[in-house]
Amino acid sequence: MAPSVLGHYESLLIANASTINTVESSIRSLTWFLPGRFKDAELASEALSATLNLLSLYHDTILSRRLKADPKYRPMIPPSPHSRYTHAWADKSSIYKWAARMLEIVKFLQLFFEMAMRRRFKAKQKTIWRGIIGVEMVKAFLRLLILKVTRRPVLSPPIPEREIDPATLADLTPSPSSSTASLPPKYTPTDSPPPHWKNNKQTAFPPPSGGPNPLLAAASLHNKPQQQPHLFGAAAGTSPIEDYLLPKALSTLDVKPPLTLVRPLNTFRDWVSEIIYLLRPLVYGNAFLYNRAQAKKTSSPLVVSLFLELVAHYLRRTPPPSFTLERSEYARRDRDLLWYFLRGVVWKDFTQPKIQTFVKATEKVPLINVVGALVHDWMPLIDEYYYCTLRPP
Repeated sequence: MAPSVLGHYESLLIANASTINTVESSIRSLTWFLPGRFKDAELASEALSATLNLLSLYHDTILSRRLKADPKYRPMIPPSPHSRYTHAWADKSSIYKWAARMLEIVKFLQLFFEMAMRRRFKAKQKTIWRGIIGVEMVKAFLRLLILKVTRRPVLSPPIPEREIDPATLADLTPSPSSSTASLPPKYTPTDSPPPHWKNNKQTAFPPPSGGPNPLLAAASLHNKPQQQPHLFGAAAGTSPIEDYLLPKALSTLDVKPPLTLVRPLNTFRDWVSEIIYLLRPLVYGNAFLYNRAQAKKTSSPLVVSLFLELVAHYLRRTPPPSFTLERSEYARRDRDLLWYFLRGVVWKDFTQPKIQTFVKATEKVPLINVVGALVHDWMPLIDEYYYCTLRPP
């Protein structure tokens, strides 16, 4: 019974992939406006968001399997380096595939889990923080497992992102009648010209004498490079066809094997840098738990976490320009340092007062006050929940 139900659901998904994708995006946008609207609205919003993320992950798995099974499918846009790399590792190693998926599932559920624990154990802060530490230990284990399998920096996300247009799935298996009915009539060089060519000044078929086709000869003369000086000293006379095709030519990145898009960690320094970065959230959570146990409210957890960030940044290697995937991952890690403005004393003493000033100043400004109200509804969540201020990785 279960396989039959899943089979019907997969058929329904593929037949209505575009509509389902639109519904997912619309509901996900709605979750941003729920907090503050009613009691436990943030819990309902996060439950809905986590469910949508899990469904999207399942849908991506189905669509990817469907596309792999169809030999006629050719993507209109080449897959990104991230998609090629993560797909290659998922195909090569089952350990990587399941560790990466489990890591994403844990990240989808972590904030909902914290919200549920805070409602279940309101007065037991130590129990809540032990639960958070347990989540961070699971994530650290999965990251280290991925690192052990790949021996390369761990990308975020470690699974391929959806890059296909769901609307193209309907065109993968056209019916035989429609495909044969849409074919134009076939002409051979011995046939008379078709009606829409009768007004041509020159015939498109080879002359009886067997000489060159006049149209092709004219095209070759037109496309022949002219010996004219070029602004940069190169040969001029490129045709419009070349101008169109040259920007679309393959680069070295497109022809590299997917597993070589990120270099292995070779030196001891590379390994130390990556391990420090992966274990940093676990150290940060343990520092928070220690402060709670000692009934202290200091900035030491934030300082320790930022110190580990800077050490990992200092020790990590600088990839060559040709390794764009690795460079983009390191650039993302550098941008994630902005999340520290929403944590600890930086949030309390610097960011929060400035946001409150902005919300007050825009209360009566049309349109902008909508943004201010949305930010105001989310501010208590940043104060209360650990995973609201922890960056996605």
